[in-house]
Amino acid sequence: MFNKEFKKYNQLVWESSDNKILNYCFRKPDVVVKNKKYPLILFLHGAGGRGSNNVEQLHDAGSLGAFKEQSVFSEHESYLLAPQVIEKKKWVNVSWETLSHKMPKITSSMAMTFEILDSIIKDSNYQIDINRIYIMGVSMGGYGVWDALQRKPQIFAGGVPICGGGDVSMARSINSIPIWAWHGEDDEVIDVSRTTSMVEALKIEKSNIKCSIVKNRTHDVWIDVWNSKELWNWLYSQKLN
Repeated sequence: MFNKEFKKYNQLVWESSDNKILNYCFRKPDVVVKNKKYPLILFLHGAGGRGSNNVEQLHDAGSLGAFKEQSVFSEHESYLLAPQVIEKKKWVNVSWETLSHKMPKITSSMAMTFEILDSIIKDSNYQIDINRIYIMGVSMGGYGVWDALQRKPQIFAGGVPICGGGDVSMARSINSIPIWAWHGEDDEVIDVSRTTSMVEALKIEKSNIKCSIVKNRTHDVWIDVWNSKELWNWLYSQKLN
């Protein structure tokens, strides 16, 4: 199933102005009607998706199958962008063992991801609804979601950080963004407090953040996200004001 479904994605390479490269996969909605605008979801993989083959980012955590099962390209009529971090690098240069952090310098992977996203939005060959750009990421990519939201809050209409962590001191900058955070209560890799501390900080800033702390779930809480039709319907209902 993986190979058959994967062939529907374009495998592309971005080269930055300073000669760095970032592999990424990109897919259009199943049907694109002329003059109609469509949403886009930016997906940030976890540590298991790192590499240089431009494949593993969609193999990681079973995301490829989840996008198909939740009808991302048919019912939700969505574009999808999935960049790939090279081995040993991260979306955010933060230790996963720490219980808090301050936003570090942007990584080259995140900077190039923003460049790719901006290029796609401006490309007349695509029909991107700039009011419906979403971001989702798992584990290492969950950190990436918080980081991207805090760096570019004006871009995203909704975010789904899955077992990640962010800079609580920057909560005010994203308090108006619809966010649904997920974490396994018994996560043995990234402490659940990384999510709950962000949620608490956002609630202080009058955010309407949604949060699902899943009981009896360890690090693989993305399974619950993949199976939650409510989550996917909620995400694709969000629009910038």
